Amino acid sequence: MAAGLLWGKRAASYLRISVPFRAFSSVVKDLKYADSHEWARINGNSATIGITDQAQNYLGDIVSVKLPEVGAIVSQGSSFGAVEIVKATSDVNSPVSGKVIEVNQQLTTSPGLVNRSPYEKGWMIKVEMNNKGEINSLMDSEQYSLNPPIFFTYKRRKGPKAKPRR
Repeated sequence: MAAGLLWGKRAASYLRISVPFRAFSSVVKDLKYADSHEWARINGNSATIGITDQAQNYLGDIVSVKLPEVGAIVSQGSSFGAVEIVKATSDVNSPVSGKVIEVNQQLTTSPGLVNRSPYEKGWMIKVEMNNKGEINSLMDSEQYSLNPPIFFTYKRRKGPKAKPRR
């Protein structure tokens, strides 16, 4: 892998383009993936949900996470919360439908856990699924690795407009 990175940097220098160092995003084998860059770890009738490593890499430093209350109902493909970066907010969609049974409270004080450990400490919610058949519409790790969706949508955070420079 180091040889490939070195070769890429040399090729970039010959072509006179800049290539920022960026590690490859990781994909975990036992998870299911939505095309909106959320993952689900299925355990019986429950699913632990978070955003993928690719999503957190794309978004950058996450400064705030908004999550639902325990007991809230989530629907597959619908927004259940949001991650906020410095100048924008990105919705987080649920890959499965069901009832929220647990929320990762650590994210309220340490939202950077999503950046540092998206698949372990950065999980967002646990859902008791009401339709296990929805799992079949999600991608496995191989499908997600071969054809990852590349576009994200995010909303600009509302606030005072910047004053024009003079």
